[in-house]
Amino acid sequence: MGFRHNNVLHANHFHKDWQRRVRTWFDQPGRKLRRRNARKAKAARLGVRPLTLLRPAVRGQTVRYNRKLREGRGFTLAELKEVGINRKEARGIGIVVDHRRRNLSEEGKQLNVERLKAYKARLIVFPKKAGKPKKGDSTGDDLQAETTRTNLLIADPYVHEAPRRITDEERSFEAYRTLRISRANARYEGIRKVRAAKKEEEEANKKK
Repeated sequence: MGFRHNNVLHANHFHKDWQRRVRTWFDQPGRKLRRRNARKAKAARLGVRPLTLLRPAVRGQTVRYNRKLREGRGFTLAELKEVGINRKEARGIGIVVDHRRRNLSEEGKQLNVERLKAYKARLIVFPKKAGKPKKGDSTGDDLQAETTRTNLLIADPYVHEAPRRITDEERSFEAYRTLRISRANARYEGIRKVRAAKKEEEEANKKK
């Protein structure tokens, strides 16, 4: 900032005790270690339970991100009903429920139903008392099965195909033109129907 034009002269105050007000971060390594130990303690406290709760696969918001699948907040009541899991039971076996979410497509609903079925097939519920298993608890060889603490990953929704040559048909296809024509057809469909009906009515009146 120079001293030119008809501006106010600077009155900078450089005699403040700024060293006392500097924010330091010397406790970063200590905090890092403390967080790591807390995670270890929590994992040990959880026993054989998964480290994270099961959440649904949902699409990102807006046109920019809706091609990506990500973890959502919780499963809908309709998805749980398809699998036959009660909403209260779901919370007890590590499944998050979101009563506000709605299924807007059959494909999205089916994806999460399959996710729940896969989780249910792998689930082992240890009884509180070994001699008295309750309804829904695992018994027999299931209790001896190998356990894992990682949850189900979200599968890639796209089938990747090997590279190939572009065909002549694909090269000659005019994508932009096709989109514009289909958009125009959808826009003027109602007007065209009205015109066609009006024309048929006029022709019928002429014949009379």
